[in-house]
Amino acid sequence: MHALLVSAGVVALSEIGDKTQLLALLLASRFQRPVPIILGMLVATTLNHALAAALGAWVASAIPPELLRWALVLCFAAMAVWALIPDTLDERSVADRAAGGAFAATAVCFFLAEFGDKTQLATVALAAKFDTVVPVVAGTTLGMMLADVPAVLLGHAASHRIDARRVRWAAAAVAAALAVVTATGVALR
Repeated sequence: MHALLVSAGVVALSEIGDKTQLLALLLASRFQRPVPIILGMLVATTLNHALAAALGAWVASAIPPELLRWALVLCFAAMAVWALIPDTLDERSVADRAAGGAFAATAVCFFLAEFGDKTQLATVALAAKFDTVVPVVAGTTLGMMLADVPAVLLGHAASHRIDARRVRWAAAAVAAALAVVTATGVALR
């Protein structure tokens, strides 16, 4: 349960202001169909994060624990820095990909947008940290949905009321704290 809750919290904070959240806003304004968009996000995120968590679990079994610990410290520290950099989204490229309906466009766009994204890398790192796949995938997917479903439901108008800079700083602080906790060897189980 702890791996699920930590994973959900880390990803939910990291997702605020992320390009996939901007993508959710864009798709919601383009299609005006929240249910297929939310289902597309759920399917794409679950598949993408399952692949990432499987990679993380493999890394945990293949790399000696002490080396893995310091690799995770570097991953979490990099996420802390990366969280401070605002994401942008090319709306024209998303609109071009959105020809197959709200669900298909969302599923394809979200799956592709997550590759190399900080939330995908967080999923790899969390799966390696906790040496488990299912709770991490459930948590990271829950975190994505917690951050992105309101973006779909509230639309573009609500996004202007959120101070993305403060959220990025909070996400960076959480990732930095995870780096420190991992470096000091404090158990998160």
